Amino acid sequence: MKITRKEFLTIAGLAGAGVGATKLVRAIEPAEPMTGSKGKQFGLVIDFQKCRNDKGCEQCLTACRLAHNIPQIPEPAHAVKWIWKEPVDKVFPFQQNDYTRQMFSGHVLPILCNHCADPACTRVCPTQATWKRPEDGIVMMDWHRCIGCRYCMAACPYGSRSFNWVDPRPYIHPETADFPSRTKGVVEKCNFCEERLAVGKQPACVEACAEKALVFGDLNDPNSPVRELLRTRFAIQRQPELGTGPSIFYLV
Repeated sequence: MKITRKEFLTIAGLAGAGVGATKLVRAIEPAEPMTGSKGKQFGLVIDFQKCRNDKGCEQCLTACRLAHNIPQIPEPAHAVKWIWKEPVDKVFPFQQNDYTRQMFSGHVLPILCNHCADPACTRVCPTQATWKRPEDGIVMMDWHRCIGCRYCMAACPYGSRSFNWVDPRPYIHPETADFPSRTKGVVEKCNFCEERLAVGKQPACVEACAEKALVFGDLNDPNSPVRELLRTRFAIQRQPELGTGPSIFYLV
């Protein structure tokens, strides 16, 4: 299927109108998982209080980079990111006041693809190179089908996708043979370590965190560890008012 620029702008306009309407009827505070689907909906809970204990910690970032052959490109404009850290006021620009801004000043949070319950990125892909798996809610990428149009990047409100402007392979150190490297001209992002889940392992970032600040599980299972945390702790999501249903939660 081929989508012209005019058709894409029409779709984006309709999506924007939908977002505005959704914003009026759905403002989640505190955050709640979007339940009701028949299958699983994998999600991640990040405990900010544990994560902030060591501001220089990059265990989760390093584990992800090594597991997925993520290049270390020195040019910031060409950087490829699956999980990375940003200042708190940039992650949650509309959920702070003068007092919390002082409390969180200088702190950073790990961010990644939100694996949304209703992702906008999958709807605009003209080749179905990105899609949401019905069995577990993971938003996937097929790099062989990606044509580099970057419609998905424009549709994602969280900036969770990266484009390979240059050949990433010379910047992969060390390279693992267990995961494919990508090429110039394709989009990539976090895949919730679907290759590790398939063999019964936890995502690499979760396994690597010494503080146990990251907890992974099925948001549709009321007895899962992630649901237990969301029942007992106050959690927020990134821009839940957009109606995409982010599956990443931050305990504050």
